[in-house]
Amino acid sequence: MELGHGSFAVGSRSIPEVAGVVTLLVVLLCSCLTSTEAYDALDPNGNITIKWDVMQWTPDGYVAVVTMFNYQQYRHIQAPGWSLGWKWAKKEVIWSMVGAQATEQGDCSKFKGNIPHCCKRDPTIANCCKGGVINSWAQDPANHAASFQVSVGMAGTTNKTVRVPRNFTLKAPGPGYTCGIAKIVKSTKFTTQDGRRTTQAMMTWNVTCTYSQPLAQKTPTCCVSLSSFYNDTIVNCPTCTCGCQNNITQPGSCVEADSPYLASAINGPGKATLAPLVQCTSHMCPIRIHWHVKLNYKEYWRVKITITNFNYRMNYTQWNLVAQHPNFDNLTQIFSFNYKSLTPYGGINDTAMLWGVKFYNDLLMQAGPLGNVQSELLLRKDASTFTFEKGWAFPRRVYFNGDNCVMPPPDAYPWLPNASPSLRAPLLLSATLFWAALALLLT
Repeated sequence: MELGHGSFAVGSRSIPEVAGVVTLLVVLLCSCLTSTEAYDALDPNGNITIKWDVMQWTPDGYVAVVTMFNYQQYRHIQAPGWSLGWKWAKKEVIWSMVGAQATEQGDCSKFKGNIPHCCKRDPTIANCCKGGVINSWAQDPANHAASFQVSVGMAGTTNKTVRVPRNFTLKAPGPGYTCGIAKIVKSTKFTTQDGRRTTQAMMTWNVTCTYSQPLAQKTPTCCVSLSSFYNDTIVNCPTCTCGCQNNITQPGSCVEADSPYLASAINGPGKATLAPLVQCTSHMCPIRIHWHVKLNYKEYWRVKITITNFNYRMNYTQWNLVAQHPNFDNLTQIFSFNYKSLTPYGGINDTAMLWGVKFYNDLLMQAGPLGNVQSELLLRKDASTFTFEKGWAFPRRVYFNGDNCVMPPPDAYPWLPNASPSLRAPLLLSATLFWAALALLLT
C-alpha cells in the first residue's frame, strides 16, 4: 500500500474507485436478494412440478406423457388456463399431441406428405382440456394435476441420445412463474389398476416452477378493510391500493356501477383476454376482503368476513382465502365456508385456509348484487393471549387466490376506547342485578 500527497490508496485503488466497487457490490447484492420474492412464507414448499415420462421409443424419437402437478396449497391456475413453453435441444419436431396443442405450427415446408403438428424450435403448448384450470393441492387434491401426451420426432431414441429441452416457461395464465432447468431423475414407476404389475418409464425428467407475485403483476390485486363493534370507524382499503381513477396511463380502467354504458364497457376491448374492468372505488382493487369484529361473549368472540368482487369481467371459480391470526388455534365454528388449517411454521396453528361450499358459494360472481360471499367465525378466547387492544383482533396477513392483499396501516386500525360502552355494558348489567338481588334479600 502506497500513500501519496492528498490521496489515500487501498492496494492500487483510490478511495473513489473503492467506493465505486463497494456501490457495485451493494447493487449486485440487492439484485440477488430480489429473487427471494418467490419465497412464500405461508407456503414455503409450494411449486408447480412438470414431469416428463418417456413411455416408448419410436423410429425417430419417443412418446412422452407430460404431467403438471400443482403442489401449491392455495394458489391455483384459473381460466383462461396455462401455457407451457420450452426450447428444443436439437432439431426436434412434434408429430402429434393428445390433451393439448401447440399454438403455432411453424415452418414445416421441408416435410413432404406427413406434416408434423409443430416444427418450431421453441413451441408454446396451450391447454385444451379442463379449460386449463388446475386446482390447488390443499383445496382440491383430486384435481391438482393435468397431463398431455406428445410424440416427438427427430430426437434421440435411447437414454443416451435424448437431450432434454431447455428454457422452460410457464404462464398461468399470465407471468409470475420462473422455471428451473430440467433434471433427469429416477424413472417413474406405474402400477396397474389390479395392483399386480408395475411398469416403468424409459426415462424421466422434472422441471420445477415457482411463483413470484411481483413478477405476476405490477400492482396488487386485493385489499383488506376493517371494522369492529367497539368503534364506529370503518377503515377502508388504502386509497389507490391497486391504481387510481385519475391515472391517465389507464383510461377507462374503471366504470361506475350505475353507468348507462356498463354493458358496452364489459363487452368492449379486453373481454377476450379477461382484462380486469373494475368498479370505480377509492382503492380500485378487483377484490376487497372486509374483516369485522362482530360480537364479544364471555368465552368466545365472533368475526364476520365478507369478500366482494369489483371486477365486472371475472367470475372467480374455486376461490380461496388464507388468513393469519394467532387465535386460529382456537377456531370453534365456521359458517358456510370450508376450512383447513395450514401450519407453515411447524406446529404453530395460526393460518387458516377458507373456501366456498360446492354448489353453494364456491363461485364468486362478478361485480354486482351477487358479487360477494360472506361467513362468520366463532373463536374461543385464550385468557393468556386474548385482547381487543392494539389491533390484536385483526388479521396479520390475508391472501386471496394466492396473492398477498394490502392491509391498512396499523395506526389506522379501529381503536379501543378506554371506557367502551359496548364492553362495559355486561359488567354494568351484572352489578345492577347483584345490588337488586341484595336489596331484595335485605328487605
